[in-house]
Amino acid sequence: MSTPSTKSVDLTQKKENGKRVVDSSIKNQSKTDVLHLIIRDGVYGYIFWSIFQALGAMIWFYPLNELEISGYEAFAAVWFSPIICIIPKVHNFLQKKWVLIFLRLVTVGSVASFQAPTTLTRLIILAIGAGVSMLVLAATLWHQVKAVRYRTYWGLVLGLHSFLASRVWFVTFAPAWWDNYTNSFVIACGVISALGYISEEESPKESGKGSVSSDSTLRSVVCGIGFGSLLYLTHMCFGEASLVTRWTVKGYPNTGPLPLPWGSAVLLALLLGTLWRSEQTTIKKLAGATFCIYVMLYSDPWVGFIAGCSLGYLTMLMWPDIVDRATQCQPGLCLAVASLTYIFQVLFWVWTVAFNFVPYGEYTREHTDWVVGCVMAGILLPVVFTKIPAPSFTASYDDKPDKSVPSFREYARVIVFIFLIGQAGMLKRHMKYTPGITAKVNSKVFTAGIWTYHFGYDNRGWQSMERAATLLNDTGADVITLLESDASKPFLGNNDLATWLAEKLNMYVDFGPSTKDHTWGNLILSKYPIIKSQHHLLPSPHGELAPAITASINISGTLVEFVVTHMGNDRDRLDRKLQAQFLAKELRNATGPAVFLGYVTSEPKSENYLHLIREGQMKDIDPTDMSRWCEYIMYKKLIRRGYARISHGGLSDTEVQLGTFQIPDNPDNFQDNQQVTVKPSTKNIDEGVLFNKKFGFYHEGHGYFDHNGFHMNTPKYFYND
Repeated sequence: MSTPSTKSVDLTQKKENGKRVVDSSIKNQSKTDVLHLIIRDGVYGYIFWSIFQALGAMIWFYPLNELEISGYEAFAAVWFSPIICIIPKVHNFLQKKWVLIFLRLVTVGSVASFQAPTTLTRLIILAIGAGVSMLVLAATLWHQVKAVRYRTYWGLVLGLHSFLASRVWFVTFAPAWWDNYTNSFVIACGVISALGYISEEESPKESGKGSVSSDSTLRSVVCGIGFGSLLYLTHMCFGEASLVTRWTVKGYPNTGPLPLPWGSAVLLALLLGTLWRSEQTTIKKLAGATFCIYVMLYSDPWVGFIAGCSLGYLTMLMWPDIVDRATQCQPGLCLAVASLTYIFQVLFWVWTVAFNFVPYGEYTREHTDWVVGCVMAGILLPVVFTKIPAPSFTASYDDKPDKSVPSFREYARVIVFIFLIGQAGMLKRHMKYTPGITAKVNSKVFTAGIWTYHFGYDNRGWQSMERAATLLNDTGADVITLLESDASKPFLGNNDLATWLAEKLNMYVDFGPSTKDHTWGNLILSKYPIIKSQHHLLPSPHGELAPAITASINISGTLVEFVVTHMGNDRDRLDRKLQAQFLAKELRNATGPAVFLGYVTSEPKSENYLHLIREGQMKDIDPTDMSRWCEYIMYKKLIRRGYARISHGGLSDTEVQLGTFQIPDNPDNFQDNQQVTVKPSTKNIDEGVLFNKKFGFYHEGHGYFDHNGFHMNTPKYFYND
């Protein structure tokens, strides 16, 4: 290597008065070179994590749209690329300087998949990059030269901390996949990083057997399972700072810790776990981590959150131990098994949530506890059946540093700096977030909306947050429920849609049933304070789990009860019947004004529809609208003022529905509006009631628009003569 070597260090020394001293100017240059090394490896580590966490979400888009296994899941096989290292001399070939530079450039280039013209092209390019990145990992983390292995490890750690800090600034989203500008910036940094390796000389072979021992195939398999399980645990719980809070969230007023600002504690736990030198055995660390993850699953919010932070600390403590064991094995087999383990565990969690749409789902239904058990048992295997090498290559450089690599303390300083950048992002967001309602002409009038959000992806598989936020803002809705909104799972990108939208729109938010509750998500956004709420899992003996929220929202001094839900699949009749009965009871128990915003999966006048109307003591906002199937707006003890259906315009697979209501002055004695008009100017409808003209005007029939516009015989306005 041409990076600071023993020879270069000797050049920094000269004799003065018979004594050897260090030339300060050259010493400072050496520090610059060390920082260059750290940044270069860290940037490539950042690229690795960006690609590693993105491929699963990109593959998932296809079965998500088709509600069945699509065949595109086969692209996950690219993660098995290191298996070619089993072929004699392939591993040594991959370690050649110019081969590694080329492979790194290909990896970085695959980030440009974000700007590809079609979803399939994007998937292919990203998959190629993911496969090549695993070859680079096999070549460098299992390199013949100890210093390269050491730097690769710390490059991964730096990359992970940088990745998490950057997501803080982008409110839980990964900058590489945000827009064309941030995508191009990440690519540019990656290219500079990859080309920076040109200055290195070809790494000399070290004497001895190198990093790969002659141990049995069984050792490689066992260590591969452990490494793959550790990768999955890191991704599942700490792929983004808000994840732990979303595993433990409850309803108002005792929601537990929220992502802002408590995500800072998660980042701090990961920092301490990375830098702390624990004398505990790996068995003790693993036992503690296992205890913590089950406490996080089953305890109250704050206790669960503390357990989650402790889990983060212990997870990072285990990284050096597990990596040390893995790098003493055959690289091709070990890393291929690690990839297989990671894929299996991702699919296992998919099966626990999507059990109603996959083969044998009835056996995995709601068994995240089994997923966690598999993960922790996987990490246990190498701990029990292998011995950690002494000394550990990931820790030994602190006391006897090789002059060709940065010391542990130098890495620690950079990681702390990255942590502080993340904390600055948290502080900025915290100061900016001021939810609340602005002054209105008529404070008693409010608009409620429902939309099946589709996890923040549009119908072509592209991230649609900015466009969706613009749509929601243009509706003027005061209370919105978004269904299919929990994207915190690893195969959905680890994105917190609730937090992003709340901060973007300056609204209060209730995340709804937590990520560990095995639903697809159901949240509430409100311009008015949410006083209390309760999260529900509706009765689902046969089909998919159905989430619901009942919330009391203070609208201009009046508590309005909202019941929002996504009922189960239409093929499970008993499920939907029981769910309708539960929801009707919740609505009937609401003694004041109430609004139902529900995805009912039944046609108007169906058994479930009528049960909600009769037993829930509700009224349909427009009983003449017979073209609905899923989304319904119902109400009681309110005056209806307007109703609209807005086409999705490719942002989702479902339209937006809006209902405008007025809170009566006397809830015990008022008259609801009985007449309907589609020409508000002829009936002197109040300006404050009219929907945004940006969506056009009254439109008959379906609107097959490439934009968001009124359709399905709306908007309608209600009045009395």
